[in-house]
Amino acid sequence: MDVLKASPTIVYSPYIPTTRRNKTQFSKPIFHNLNLQLPCFTRNGSKSRLFTTLSSSPISTTESIEPPMPEVEGEVGKERFDWYSQWYPVMPVCDLDKRVPHGKKVLGLDLVVWWDKNENEWKVFDDTCPHRLAPLSEGRIDQWGRLQCVYHGWCFGGNGDCKIIPQAPVDGPPVHTFKKACVAVYPSVVQHDIVWVWPNADPQYKDIITKKKPPYIPVLDDPSFSKLMGNRDIPYGYEVLVENLMDPAHVPYAHYGLMRTRTPTVKVDREGGRPLDMKVKKLDINGFLGKQDWGSSNFIAPCIFHAFADVEVDQENGSATSSEIAPPPNRRLSLIFMCVPVSPGNSRLIWTFPRNFGVWIDKIVPRWIFHIGQNLILDSDLYLLHVEERKIMEMGATNWQKACFVPTKSDALVVGFRRWFNKYAGGEINWKGKYSGALPPSPPREQLMDRYWSHVVNCKSCNTAHKGLKALEVILQIMSVVLIGIVAVTKQNMISMVVKTTMVSMAIVCFAASKWLAHFIYKNFHYHDYNHAFV
Repeated sequence: MDVLKASPTIVYSPYIPTTRRNKTQFSKPIFHNLNLQLPCFTRNGSKSRLFTTLSSSPISTTESIEPPMPEVEGEVGKERFDWYSQWYPVMPVCDLDKRVPHGKKVLGLDLVVWWDKNENEWKVFDDTCPHRLAPLSEGRIDQWGRLQCVYHGWCFGGNGDCKIIPQAPVDGPPVHTFKKACVAVYPSVVQHDIVWVWPNADPQYKDIITKKKPPYIPVLDDPSFSKLMGNRDIPYGYEVLVENLMDPAHVPYAHYGLMRTRTPTVKVDREGGRPLDMKVKKLDINGFLGKQDWGSSNFIAPCIFHAFADVEVDQENGSATSSEIAPPPNRRLSLIFMCVPVSPGNSRLIWTFPRNFGVWIDKIVPRWIFHIGQNLILDSDLYLLHVEERKIMEMGATNWQKACFVPTKSDALVVGFRRWFNKYAGGEINWKGKYSGALPPSPPREQLMDRYWSHVVNCKSCNTAHKGLKALEVILQIMSVVLIGIVAVTKQNMISMVVKTTMVSMAIVCFAASKWLAHFIYKNFHYHDYNHAFV
């Protein structure tokens, strides 16, 4: 159980999973009362004026109410954020199979990620064969290491050049060398064990990595830190995902029983919500810095929300406590979330929580066990956010200030993000005309909260566990049938009553175990609803 006490779970703020109240929650409490400190990161940014949020003190009269962000509505800065001049994380390398191409969508672009064994690196292409526009992600990597479209067999090298068109005569014109036979190649790089892509295939950006690199977070390259990663496709948009991760005030309520929060001095309700002293210290086109009573955080536009903690761990019980010691203690934790815009109403989350203590845990406990609890936390407010996004869109995304009432400091980072989004991005993502901006229809709840297609198939650890557990389920069913069959066909005088009773008992146990396992698989790898009324 000590292993599980130190297991990392996804946290939206410096609040940590508490003892599970749900049967599928494996993780137990580890970090609480964290003291976050601002990490260093490399990215150029210009200075901007301070941004102050409202006080969290009670409001006595309506005259005293002031909008926390009066300039957000229709506010557009002189600088315009260019969505297509940024690096975007695509997937963790640990969840990519070198044997097959992977179809991914980033910023509305259909991409195929594949391993070029000839150049020994990951490549990112336009997921479209120039012949008849079939998706290359449904193809294969042939014995020569080329990406092959399985519709007509066209093959492509690592530079996007067509290597062969099987239908072209050998003694005919070399049509495979024509420019129109090539596939668009997007600049890509592996940093922090994540594949990043530059969403512009124009040849002028071929060497963009020499001029501009993805945001660098030193802790992710520190070998003394663990780097357990996860990813999930989210059925609500990038804007809602980012602001939700910046909002610690929702944790005691939306994730009640799943995550630990500080106990307030005066407890006003069951969940223990309390005033939070939060503010945005600096905001410019590159993001902003946040300050909270528990430490600091930073938003690195457009994808990264990063909080950094220094903690001291009690050697006796493995629990973490806040630290005010200077210099910082030796035990540290980072919370890093990468939010990727996919399409209107869809986004992708990549998370990792590097820490320099209990590193051995990740080498013993498989990732899929941690992901069970992390997915449960994501599910516990997923439906809320899906519906919230639609209500915001009904009011108009740029009218967020009119639609939402945010009078306390606890919403400071959310307000800060909306201000950045409206001021520098005009309150919308530039989809380059591919989408009208309308949200897709809401699917049934079970499909909306499906884990298999949103996570399991994209996670190597969970996918392997799912296959193994399904195989074990079948084996238990077969054993149950075989044992009953042996008892049925065996004559009474050939085996004793004790043996028969034992075999029947084993058959019943195997059958019951297979049923329990089927329920476990469905609830943890397919669909797990979360009813807030009964937690």
